[in-house]
Amino acid sequence: MPACVDADDGGKWNWRVTGQAVVSVRAEGSGSSGPSGTSTSVVDKKNEERKSEADALVDGMTFSELCDEFECISSPAVEKTARQLARDLLELREDKRTLSTYAVFVNYKDPLRSFKGRDKFKRPSWIKATLNNPTVAVQQMQMVSTSMLNIKWTLRGTPKLPPASVVGGELVLNVTSYFTLNQISGQVTDQVDEWDLSGSSPITLAYFYATKLAYLAAESGKDFGESVSNLSKMMDKKEDNSNIYSDPTDPRKFFQVDDNPQKDIYQVGFVIALIYLLVQFLKLTL
Repeated sequence: MPACVDADDGGKWNWRVTGQAVVSVRAEGSGSSGPSGTSTSVVDKKNEERKSEADALVDGMTFSELCDEFECISSPAVEKTARQLARDLLELREDKRTLSTYAVFVNYKDPLRSFKGRDKFKRPSWIKATLNNPTVAVQQMQMVSTSMLNIKWTLRGTPKLPPASVVGGELVLNVTSYFTLNQISGQVTDQVDEWDLSGSSPITLAYFYATKLAYLAAESGKDFGESVSNLSKMMDKKEDNSNIYSDPTDPRKFFQVDDNPQKDIYQVGFVIALIYLLVQFLKLTL
């Protein structure tokens, strides 16, 4: 039974689960000062609101259906991952997302790029480099199955670079992210993003693709550099192990031939010296 939670434009989160009542709460904070009368900083307040939004989204989903009274077909780690993914989106952690929620060799794909490995999420953010005052709103989170999570979210911002920044206009990027999760660890093993730019003007649409392609060109250069570096390391490692051989009589045993020319010269000289001493000894005794 799919469970999902929606947010409307009025600032209310509408939680709906098949067969259950609809509940709504305000996503905004209710006050600007604490119990003691001291004011709360704007940054802290925004962070608290974003965390509460993420928690509200996930709290509106039913994870109990993943378990019955006899066995669990998924794990609490799935719920933990869903919460963290929502927080990372709301807080625009594009380049500082929580990597522990992703498998080491996670597969990522969007309409312009695909890669493997969570370390590539550490790279500089396209959003922060190209947009002024970017904001993210999560419209829906849905557990399609015990290992499939869908999140619909919207990115908004104005162009930061000329000439689009001079012309003006707002970029509106609607994204649907499809996550495949490991049911035991809760980690994301696959992520596929789909884009909808129908809400953007022609100017901001052109700006999006121009900056995205420039960003992807730089990323491709980094990928190529990493590939060359990894290949070089593999070759060096192969050379380091080129003198290691298995024992024909016992495959579990290995021996190494030391390829050191200087040491070989010393060994040859030592043998020659022994032969010379042996010859001199025989001359004296015979």
